[in-house]
Amino acid sequence: MTYDFRKIEEKWQKFWAEKQTFKAENDSPKEKFYVLDMFPYPSGAGLHVGHPLGYIASDIYARYKRQKGFNVLHPMGYDSFGLPAEQYAIQTGQHPAITTETNIGRYREQLDKIGFSFDWSREVRTSDPNYYKWTQWIFIQLFNSWYNKQANKAEDISNLIATFEKEGNQNVNAVCDEEVVEFSATEWQAFTPKQQQEILLQYRLTYLAETEVNWCPALGTVLANDEIVNGVSERGGHPVIRKKMTQWSMRISAYAQRLLDDLATVDWPQPLKDSQTNWIGRSEGAEVTFKVKGNEEVIDVFTTRPDTIFGVSFMTLAPEHELVAKITSPEQEAEVAAYIEATAKRSERDRMADVKTITGAFTGAYAEHPFSKEPIPIWIGDYVLAGYGTGAVMSVPCGDQRDYDFAKHFNISIPNIFEGVDISEEAFADKEKTLITNSDFLNGLPYKKAVKRVIFELEKLGQGEGKINYRLRDAVFSRQRYWGEPFPVYYVDGMPQMIDQEHLPIVLPEVEKYLPTETGEPPLGNATIWAWDVNNSTVVSNKLIDHKSVFPLELNTMPGWAGSSYYFNRYMDPNNEDEIFSQKAINYWQDVDLYIGGSEHATGHLLYSRFWQKFLFDKGVVPKPEFAKKLINQGMITGTSAFVYRIEGENTLVSKNLIGDRSVQPLHVDVALVNPSDELDVKKFKENPLYSDLKDAEFLLEEGKYIVGREVEKMSKSKYNVVSPDSICEEYGADSLRLYEMFLGPLEQSKPWNTAGISGVYSFLKKMWRLYHGGTEGAFMVTGAEPSADNLKTLHKTIKKVEEDIENFSFNTSVATFMICVNELAAQKCSSKEILEPLVVLVSSYAPHIAEELWSKLGHNTSIATSPFPKFEGKYLVESSKEYPISFNGKMRFKIELPVDLSKEEIEAAVMAHVKTQEQLQGRAPKKVIIVPGKIVNIVG
Repeated sequence: MTYDFRKIEEKWQKFWAEKQTFKAENDSPKEKFYVLDMFPYPSGAGLHVGHPLGYIASDIYARYKRQKGFNVLHPMGYDSFGLPAEQYAIQTGQHPAITTETNIGRYREQLDKIGFSFDWSREVRTSDPNYYKWTQWIFIQLFNSWYNKQANKAEDISNLIATFEKEGNQNVNAVCDEEVVEFSATEWQAFTPKQQQEILLQYRLTYLAETEVNWCPALGTVLANDEIVNGVSERGGHPVIRKKMTQWSMRISAYAQRLLDDLATVDWPQPLKDSQTNWIGRSEGAEVTFKVKGNEEVIDVFTTRPDTIFGVSFMTLAPEHELVAKITSPEQEAEVAAYIEATAKRSERDRMADVKTITGAFTGAYAEHPFSKEPIPIWIGDYVLAGYGTGAVMSVPCGDQRDYDFAKHFNISIPNIFEGVDISEEAFADKEKTLITNSDFLNGLPYKKAVKRVIFELEKLGQGEGKINYRLRDAVFSRQRYWGEPFPVYYVDGMPQMIDQEHLPIVLPEVEKYLPTETGEPPLGNATIWAWDVNNSTVVSNKLIDHKSVFPLELNTMPGWAGSSYYFNRYMDPNNEDEIFSQKAINYWQDVDLYIGGSEHATGHLLYSRFWQKFLFDKGVVPKPEFAKKLINQGMITGTSAFVYRIEGENTLVSKNLIGDRSVQPLHVDVALVNPSDELDVKKFKENPLYSDLKDAEFLLEEGKYIVGREVEKMSKSKYNVVSPDSICEEYGADSLRLYEMFLGPLEQSKPWNTAGISGVYSFLKKMWRLYHGGTEGAFMVTGAEPSADNLKTLHKTIKKVEEDIENFSFNTSVATFMICVNELAAQKCSSKEILEPLVVLVSSYAPHIAEELWSKLGHNTSIATSPFPKFEGKYLVESSKEYPISFNGKMRFKIELPVDLSKEEIEAAVMAHVKTQEQLQGRAPKKVIIVPGKIVNIVG
């Protein structure tokens, strides 16, 4: 019987689906284990062979844990809201839901072909109203919460209102807006309901505020920092500008210190932890208040070096700083306005990264030094960001290189306040070696003492205080898109009101077009049925808004990270219509035991998810403040790109080895047009519409062949180096794909794909198949024969190695171990069921289809997925005999096998009695016999 992988794989994929083999129970007596993949956005391109890498690894581990007796939760779903589907809708008019459904169907087909052990009964889609009902519910909980700094947790807004009613806000220690004014209980009671709502918005964990955002005019939406690359949108490459807009924001900054501290409690990669630590950006220093001369305004700055305050020679505000318009002199208005307009076209990332370009504008205003009272010129410069600190810096050019370069460029003075330091060429930034001079009461003080003293003096003046600052800003939560979660919000007199939970979900309405309206409103402004009837608790026509009980609904939608910030918890009880999940389910599964995904999500997805998890923990909804115990970042599978070479200025393509001194332009060519010998199929190349401009090109061949160039790059459609898993599964089978992806190298490392290499694992699978079929591709030939000692030794060293490898996520070495094992058993002509049955269980996590087929042939009518993992028995690896090299005067002459437990005397007796010893001695008595038990025997003549 031949190894017909197509028939076998189709058979078992159907079996698993029909039997729901991998369905997890929420009330199992078994110990739980939750394995999770970062769920994919279903793009139209489908999966390429790089995508399943992490899924295969998690699947191996999930199958292994099932065999170890755990109740394993291994779900899959789709992050199905997003900009690509919306852009496609704009271009084609096709509803994003249709595009998304088509793409999901394609993904599901591909995932099923690879044989993953997903519990599909728990599938979630972020664009499904039954799912985003709970995204809306979480938003409402955040709106109805505030952060109590004294309790260090989120609390219900009703507690805050009760405090206001009783004693005002003088004693409230909350994370809130900076411009909150103090009021008494009497004053609170005297406020109008709208005024009270405005004050509460300053405390709520999600709130409306005018915020600096990344606005992409071409896409008509706000973009997150991680959606911008080199100053343009990642999607489409469109320009992005900075703009102020009223947006919903999330007060993630309230959780900054907890997000930092709790990194120590999870087993996540250190580079990922470092990324989050840097993104949160905790720093200690002082907040200093500078008065503006001739103006009532003041400028607050945060500095980590208050000890350098006497080195301030100018101040720099971010161009977007709200004070710029208030303090700029009439003479400087035109220059400042032009500079602000130019800066708005650069992203924050570009401004942070660009240390060479020095630009700025003088406002014409001056600040007053808190101690010397000297005037300090106020500039604006794009190296200062509105979203970091206070958006203003006290510029100390002698101690900061960017300030130094700015001062040099604009000819601003650079006073030196560091004793014995030369600053003629560059700034001096070594705070530990700092000794202050030219600084009044700070003269002679080292860094730490100077910091304490200046904070003390600032507090005496009422112009500063010690402070801890975080780089982490509150997260903008509004998007001017159609294809996202609608907010459960309507507006009465301009104030946001939450829709009651019982009326959720508020479902995305139909619109005629997916672009912003002609008046610049988000795409939901095109909906005709998009107003809230309070009396009837339903969505109604916009034409009814003038009626007393009908109010406008929010036109923005939520960002892509909303639905992906809690999906891991919803998987625990995904079909629950009454609550986000039952307490029984969440208390059983608790958290994710193993999470696998790409390192590109180090800040965006993972930071926001941790924030929402901590909030839900504060509210008693989840039992753990962190959602994933262990996280592994899988490496990237890179593609081997192919290139043809066009001679500059000619319509001629030259083969790689004939380029010589010619000036050529390399062009990516589809790897499907190139054979394993790097030869281009010229005929197919000319027929391919992608290269229509080259169909009449002349080809300079070498020995009748066109040889392409090769380069390892990121696997990408744009580089034409994508390999589809479908073609691999069709030609070699899913088990070959799974084994090969693991065999390529360590999970965390990037590795290049080479389709030619897959033939090795395919040959191994055929060899394994033959092992169970009598050495030929004939009848099944597993017998009840007693295993030999060698059989048992081979099996148990394999059990030991594979178990260690899986526990250490060293899946690549397991594949090599399987190959060695099968080779050894084939050489031993093993047919024993006692050996071959546990072997197929070992292999089943990696190559489940062939394993299921062999398991069935071994007489089992249940899935191998639930069979116990074989137990390692060390006794089979204990050597009972030892091969000794027998030397005469230091030269080895022959070897003999002896039991390992013999004494020296017994070893000597056995060696001396051996016929070959007698031949060597020829009747002579040896002078000495040197014996090292377990190692050598040397006979000295």
